[in-house]
Amino acid sequence: MEIIRNQHFEGERPLFETHNLRLEQVTIGDGESAIKECSNIEAEDCRFWGKYPFWHVHGFKINRCQFDVGARSALWYSDHMDMRNTRIDGPKMFREMSDLYLENVIINDADETFWRCRNIRAKNLRLHEGTYPFMFSEDIEIDGLRVDSKYVFQYCKNVTLRDAHIVTKDSFWECENITIIDSEIDGEYIAWHSKNVRLVNCHFSGEQLFCYADNLVLENCSFDAQCDRVFEYSNVQADIRGHIENIKNPTSGHIVADSIGSITIDQNVKQPANCVIEVRTEQ
Repeated sequence: MEIIRNQHFEGERPLFETHNLRLEQVTIGDGESAIKECSNIEAEDCRFWGKYPFWHVHGFKINRCQFDVGARSALWYSDHMDMRNTRIDGPKMFREMSDLYLENVIINDADETFWRCRNIRAKNLRLHEGTYPFMFSEDIEIDGLRVDSKYVFQYCKNVTLRDAHIVTKDSFWECENITIIDSEIDGEYIAWHSKNVRLVNCHFSGEQLFCYADNLVLENCSFDAQCDRVFEYSNVQADIRGHIENIKNPTSGHIVADSIGSITIDQNVKQPANCVIEVRTEQ
């Protein structure tokens, strides 16, 4: 493997069609598409501020690197990436990619990040600001996720999250096969129009949560005191620990809680309208 150390590149495609290359303490400055149509690339202790540095790259490792704001749209149409201990300040990262592993990565502008990606594995991933991260992506497993971006996980499939802390709005819309364990989600309109969502040991805040959901399962979950109009038009099996303020017009299933503030079943409930709602007698 060729090694390049302590050099600066800029301009158009300075490392185009290079293969089996290791970059150490290299900077990629003004210009576009520095590392394009490449394979088997390693970058360590490098800094990027030019546009589109990693496009159509197949097999690459990035460690202890920094992507500045100017390095927007840095990783597209690539696969088999291993990224660790890296900071990203630019938006629109990770598009149309597959087979990604990330560990100890922070993304400070997560706008339109992880779009149409497949097979994402991550540990200790942080996303700040921006809108619609993970849209149209599938086959995702993340252990240790911190997010304050808006509209996370839209139109996703096959997602497993553990130890996630998400502050957002309109999350997990029209998703399928979602499992969330030991997590907290703060935001309105969670999991509307979704299918096969399972939530275990989770806590939720926000209004109008879990509406229009099919095969929704909550196991040992809890709700903030301000949550209301929960489960409207959903098929749900829910074991709720503690109090839930308001349940409105679930379509079918079984809901049990330690205490319930109010239940709204009105003329707008949808058939079969046979959801069993009860307060737990043994606490």
